[in-house]
Amino acid sequence: MQREPARTRGRPALAPRGRPTLATIAASAGVSVATVSKVVNGRDDVSAETRAAVEALLRAHDYNPPAARRTPAATTVEFLVHGDFGAYQTQIIDGVVAGGEEVGASVVVGKLVDGRPGTAPRAWARELAAAGRSGVVVVTGELSAAHVDALEHARLPLVVIDPLNLPRREVVSVGSTNFAGGMTATQHLLSLGHQRIAFAGGPAGSGCNQARLHGYRAAMEVAGLSVRPEHVLHDDFQFESGRRLGERLLALPDPPTAVVGACDTLALGVMEAARVRGLRVPDDLSITGFDDTELAGVSTPPMTVIRQPLREMGRVAVRTLLRMAAGEELDSHHVELATELVVRGSTGPVPLR
Repeated sequence: MQREPARTRGRPALAPRGRPTLATIAASAGVSVATVSKVVNGRDDVSAETRAAVEALLRAHDYNPPAARRTPAATTVEFLVHGDFGAYQTQIIDGVVAGGEEVGASVVVGKLVDGRPGTAPRAWARELAAAGRSGVVVVTGELSAAHVDALEHARLPLVVIDPLNLPRREVVSVGSTNFAGGMTATQHLLSLGHQRIAFAGGPAGSGCNQARLHGYRAAMEVAGLSVRPEHVLHDDFQFESGRRLGERLLALPDPPTAVVGACDTLALGVMEAARVRGLRVPDDLSITGFDDTELAGVSTPPMTVIRQPLREMGRVAVRTLLRMAAGEELDSHHVELATELVVRGSTGPVPLR
């Protein structure tokens, strides 16, 4: 069988603007469209020299074959989690899987490295497209603008749940009414007579954390109370972070009588710091969480929380993603589901001192 020789040498040409086609690659390589098609489809009747030249051009042009660009209404969703698979992530995953089952889509669960994919953005997006993913759902990850651009170039829709950052305003996200939740938690503590109320927050730049903090500040302002700078602290959304923040707050000369935790895990860490100091919850210190994970109901005492509909957030994210994959127009880029206060045993009247 005759093999077509390569007619180009040296470095591949730079990709032109616009989406490349087989004809674009063939013209750059100096070979026929049929030869490029053989390379793309893995045929063996192409010389090694020609194959190497064409593959180099395919990479340079960032070419995605049509089979890798398909976005069926229900195939496989890539779900990426930032951090450990804790109670919060587990409930989100449960909702994502349930949402996929409802429409016949499979879900592949993976982890982000330091909040981001571990490979270069374009290579990462190409791998997902080649694997037949219909889109990507990320929970609390920090995708860069380059990662978002790469997914867009690969025609893979993206939905972010509880985003830490949004590199573009048009990135589709699913969350809850974080501002209202922060305000409601603080108002609950105010109604119990507390005035020295602190905020134990997650990363200062996190969008959901900022919204909860603003809600806390708004409730304090409405009550005519100033917020002390030393009463607002930030760290990661982790148990150890909450314990550190709790130690700092409770070591103050005039410590708070109540703490609004930006998530359940942080609030549990604050509870541990109080226990180590010999303080009783809620007799000496009232604490609220945010999420209503399973941990909140089994803590000692059971924790008062702002409940996020975590499973429903996962389901909505998958349904939204598949609508985007099918080419449907969305009414809004940002979906917020309602939060609600769940009162348990970790909050009580301000202690008499």
